[in-house]
Amino acid sequence: MRLSLTFTHCLEKVFHSRNAPQVSQINTLSGLSNEIVSWQGVYCLRPIGNETRRELGYRLEGPLAEYINVRQVQSVPSHFPCYAETDENYLRTEPGLFPDPLAPMVDCRFFAPSHYYGSLWLTFTPPLTPVAGGDYPLTLTLFDVATDGVLASATLTLHIVPAALPLQTLLHTEWLHSDCLADYYHLRVFSPEYWLAVRNYVRCAVSSGVNMLLTPIFTPPLDTAIGGERTTVQLVGVQRSAQGYRFDFQRLAQWVAMAQEEGIEHFEIAPLFTQWGAAHAPKIMVEIDGTLSPLFGWQTDAHAEEYQQFLQALLPALTDWFRERQLQQRVWFHISDEPTLENIAVYQRASATLRPLLAGFHTFDALSDYAFYQQGLVETPVAATDHIAPFIENQVPGLWAYYCCVQKTEVANRFFAQPSARNRILGIQLYLYNITGFLHWGFNFYNSGHSREKLNPYAVTDCRNAFPSGDAFVVYPGDNLEPVESLRLRVLHQGLQDMRALQLLESLTDRTAVEALIEQELGMRITFKRYPHQADPLLRLREAVNKRIEALL
Repeated sequence: MRLSLTFTHCLEKVFHSRNAPQVSQINTLSGLSNEIVSWQGVYCLRPIGNETRRELGYRLEGPLAEYINVRQVQSVPSHFPCYAETDENYLRTEPGLFPDPLAPMVDCRFFAPSHYYGSLWLTFTPPLTPVAGGDYPLTLTLFDVATDGVLASATLTLHIVPAALPLQTLLHTEWLHSDCLADYYHLRVFSPEYWLAVRNYVRCAVSSGVNMLLTPIFTPPLDTAIGGERTTVQLVGVQRSAQGYRFDFQRLAQWVAMAQEEGIEHFEIAPLFTQWGAAHAPKIMVEIDGTLSPLFGWQTDAHAEEYQQFLQALLPALTDWFRERQLQQRVWFHISDEPTLENIAVYQRASATLRPLLAGFHTFDALSDYAFYQQGLVETPVAATDHIAPFIENQVPGLWAYYCCVQKTEVANRFFAQPSARNRILGIQLYLYNITGFLHWGFNFYNSGHSREKLNPYAVTDCRNAFPSGDAFVVYPGDNLEPVESLRLRVLHQGLQDMRALQLLESLTDRTAVEALIEQELGMRITFKRYPHQADPLLRLREAVNKRIEALL
């Protein structure tokens, strides 16, 4: 029996294949003292005879071994990896198996299939008390569980730069869909198990650079078929009587407290009108004469008098509640997600209705057309990265960015079928263009398109051919109500750490020097559409940044 083992960086995707991947072998890595660093061990088992698999164990040896987590990169299917329109910066365009979930291992053991390449994902998470700067050797040894015989080993030196990444200033939201957790795990909404699941997923998001949480005061009217509905997760209790509306914020208080305990700093209120045009009200459950039922929803015109009266009762009470807790600068409201020029008049009407009721609070929306901002309809635009140029050219203050399935050519994204460098480059772009916030809709969306079905995301990764695999979620549902991270989530976070390292270097030098270094190492002045497509320039830039920081200390 032979077993090969090689260390490579975190931007390789090792496919479940008999063909040897063309990976870059590494034996050194560097990171700052409080930085989470990931890399991979690529392996292939070649037994004698027809043995199909072998159970292997691993050992880590080195002074930092206790802070290193090892997970197996597993493969999941994609029937719809990309649209017909692509560019040259895709790894594969055919359906197949793609490496993505980082599966935890029990008792440091895993099964290696015979003759097929795979990888282990190693993550160094520094302790709360930072380790001293310097070189730390690490050896990963793989052995046969049955015989305890050593089969292969690989050694790497992790260099710790004795400086800390600054706190993240970027506002970052990845929409957490708590209804999908209730549906997948078969939990009663607001049961203790539901709250535990939500807490676990929030904790995972925060550890990956998320600091803003989508907050379902009403069940979010997002990706829902007209006339359809999603599992109710409404946090605000509503009662209607002859005297008017009464509101109960007890569950909202529980949500906010839980989120703050886990490190969330900002709260994003789910849209108060339906997606793609603000034409209807979201589903809102209201208790009338002791009976709870949906008073508003698809049947409700967004500008009907009854719904407008409801908003005029709700929003003063809600904003007062947030003010009492001194959260007014940390709460963000949506009007409607992704409006288009075709419905700009409807959006304008909705904006004119809501914004006076939200004075002193932030409002923002994802959009592609500069006209919405130019006409004063949006306070803070969240610009699609393939349409962000006019916003940058006009120096829009506090500009946010987002991408989703539509951003399929030229710009950064994180589809299964795309190289990890296309995911990580985002951090450098956000730094270079002084972007205030980044929004993505899919932290854990486990439904089909328009939420017609509830899915198993390990089996169906493309929302039933609705979105390219990799768009709808970056975590999988794991055992014990815990999320399983994807390699794409880890790579995205590495990009956000790149951004913070560039900010640190700027504080030690100046912005001109940092921009010159970026251009020198990447070989070009990058934009949101123009950047190196290979991993090496990104890795080379990061090493150069680390060396300059260390030299300046």
